[in-house]
Amino acid sequence: QFVTRVVSCRAAELRTEGGGEPVRGFQVVLEDTILFPEGGGQPDDRGLIGDVPVLRVTRRGPEAVHFVRAPLEPGAEVLLSLDWDRRFDHMQQHSGQHLITAIADQMFGFKTTSWELGRQRSVIELDTPSMTAEQIEALERSVNEKIRERVPVVVRELATDDPEIETVRSRGLPDDHVGPVRVVDIEGVDSNMCCGTHVSNLSDLQVIKLLGTEKGKKNKTNLVFLAGNRVLKSIEQSHSTEKALTSLLKNGPGEHVEAVRRLQSSVKLLQKHNLSLLRDIAVLIARDFKSKSVQSQLLVLHRKEGDSEFMNIIANEIGTEETLMFLTVGDEKEAGLFLLAGPVEAVENLGPRVAELLGGKGAGKRGRFQGKATTMSRRGEVEALLQEFISHRSP
Repeated sequence: QFVTRVVSCRAAELRTEGGGEPVRGFQVVLEDTILFPEGGGQPDDRGLIGDVPVLRVTRRGPEAVHFVRAPLEPGAEVLLSLDWDRRFDHMQQHSGQHLITAIADQMFGFKTTSWELGRQRSVIELDTPSMTAEQIEALERSVNEKIRERVPVVVRELATDDPEIETVRSRGLPDDHVGPVRVVDIEGVDSNMCCGTHVSNLSDLQVIKLLGTEKGKKNKTNLVFLAGNRVLKSIEQSHSTEKALTSLLKNGPGEHVEAVRRLQSSVKLLQKHNLSLLRDIAVLIARDFKSKSVQSQLLVLHRKEGDSEFMNIIANEIGTEETLMFLTVGDEKEAGLFLLAGPVEAVENLGPRVAELLGGKGAGKRGRFQGKATTMSRRGEVEALLQEFISHRSP
């Protein structure tokens, strides 16, 4: 917590990350702040000004701008409170990134070109086309050795004309930078320009887990990692999943993968048999319809289990010269698939109207119109439309 004063407060809007409607509120500048504005790859802090939640903190030159929903009186003394859990998580991830970046450079000459502190995991972009599993393992082992050595992390401020700045690792200062240059040193490991928040000793990182690599931009590799409490949360999630799988599969964790493979094979075999049976049923339905002494001009059929092939087999077997067919598959009260087949002129005329009634979309040609339906419950209305069409067509 920190006591400070309100310098200014002006009406503003905050654009949400999801791209929804902007939030109306106020931009507040304080005499000083303990809330970090986003920058350097690190997200901003959260907290309270009095009892008013701070929804975003951004940097505007040398000022931190706090976005809040309620106005604050300029000149008023306020108590600023920091969301420490969020801050400490960001400290662990950011210091972890500095450590991984420095050791990756020392061990393999891989330079860091950018990084992102994500909500679930963080990513370091390395200037290399790939990393081997052996390199990832060696890097993870080395960074955790440094954590166990309890190496101090020290912050220094240098004047912009200090010649020592030339020896500090940096990707350059922002165009609107003002004031001294902030340098974060991991003793004996790294010296780096940085505006972010960091732990004071590598032991505060607890542990770093490298989750592997992903293909990055041209000739770059993204190294994914977790640091500190995120590793513990990941282990807890994995353990919960493992317990649930043990209960479902009725075997130990070491046998889970093989058990799932067996289940996948069984499902594929059942799906194959199911498709074969559906085809047989479709043929039998068509033959039963054709065997009747008096041929109906309209066939309406719904089956919960089925697919497009099932409906098309029926249409193929019956033929579409004289009979108008309205076939559907799926849940009768929800969504599904439909097929309208029959005389070309009739289908061209009725197809779009059927799709509209079913709240769906479709397309077709040569006497077939098929698509997806969102309101299968209106099948009765479609049947009435088709019956009316046939009655007008009949002599």
